[in-house]
Amino acid sequence: MDINGMGDNARLALDTIRHVPTEGIPTGLVHIMEHGVIEHLAGVGVGEYAKDPHGVYMRMQKNIGVCMIDQYLADNPLSMDNRGYHGAAAPMSAAVLDGIRIDSPESVVEHLERFAIPQYRGMIRDFDADAAERHAIHAERDCQRWFGPDILKTGYAHFTFPTLNYFRYGYEHYFAAFAMFPDVMGRFFAAQADYSELRNRAIANAFVEAGLPLYHRLDHDMADSRGLLTGVPALERDWLPCFERSIRPAVDAGFKLVWHCDGNLMGILPALIECGVNGFQGFQYEDGMDYVKICAMRDRHGGPLLIEAGVSVTRELPTGTPRDVKRHVDFLVEHGPKTGLFLQFSSSCVPGTPLANIETAIGAMRHYRKARSPWRGAWQ
Repeated sequence: MDINGMGDNARLALDTIRHVPTEGIPTGLVHIMEHGVIEHLAGVGVGEYAKDPHGVYMRMQKNIGVCMIDQYLADNPLSMDNRGYHGAAAPMSAAVLDGIRIDSPESVVEHLERFAIPQYRGMIRDFDADAAERHAIHAERDCQRWFGPDILKTGYAHFTFPTLNYFRYGYEHYFAAFAMFPDVMGRFFAAQADYSELRNRAIANAFVEAGLPLYHRLDHDMADSRGLLTGVPALERDWLPCFERSIRPAVDAGFKLVWHCDGNLMGILPALIECGVNGFQGFQYEDGMDYVKICAMRDRHGGPLLIEAGVSVTRELPTGTPRDVKRHVDFLVEHGPKTGLFLQFSSSCVPGTPLANIETAIGAMRHYRKARSPWRGAWQ
């Protein structure tokens, strides 16, 4: 987006990403899953969301006053109705990948060595930097045109890095293989990093040349409510060096890299910061994510972090009162960084969340977009 053509909300978002002091606090993506609430906030009739999900979803975002969207999720609520997810549950059975039945740690290792690692070698050999750059830039520009001048589109899912592949092989067999065969896991992480370093250098250069915002959100769930899915020493030995190498092109280009937090990630936040991550989003406070401590952390150069502070979709919004929601928003502002702070929901707002709580949160965000002074509205 041409900076001269930006609306006030988009400019507020861009200044915040750049840690420019601002009078107000921008609103990040507010993702709501209940169709009736989307339609209510968009100001349209019942049933209109399913007929025009993209148009109604964006009308909701604009009515709320959202300033920035990284992950565009207009179709996502179609997986639910107003009572929740309506798809059939997947059968619990062993996966079969490339003819290999994944029913043991050894089968995971067999697939990694015979197929997954060679696949990355082939991706490196066939990588087309020009095609990757064109796809990323066109995707971002198409979204920006759709959003209009008052919502800033920022990067999501263009940068890649090594992942814990439990989602492909299943938790039990993958993590048993992770513990039993660290040499194979190390080679798999290295293969992913070799490809990611190549791809991310091309994407970073393309964003810089196109004048797009140097912001990108990184998503990979590595924790549950108890803590990390595997021990920090193993991650430090095998995963973190490959992760650091993967994101280095973006770090060197000056990107704000914001890590999406699910579960309790406190044990690895310092290591992520040391690798070059300089922002966090999506906190599950009840799982042990210490918001005050996180906001006091500094990036590896000593600068403030970018914090996307979410009103809790697992605590205050679904089970609290409007007074609870209001107090939580005030808490997030009071203890958040002086620059680089967004307000939004911590994740997807599920069906059944009281509308009064949602509207209270939106009202608080509207207030804080104008000023950082405490909200003197209802429920004070």
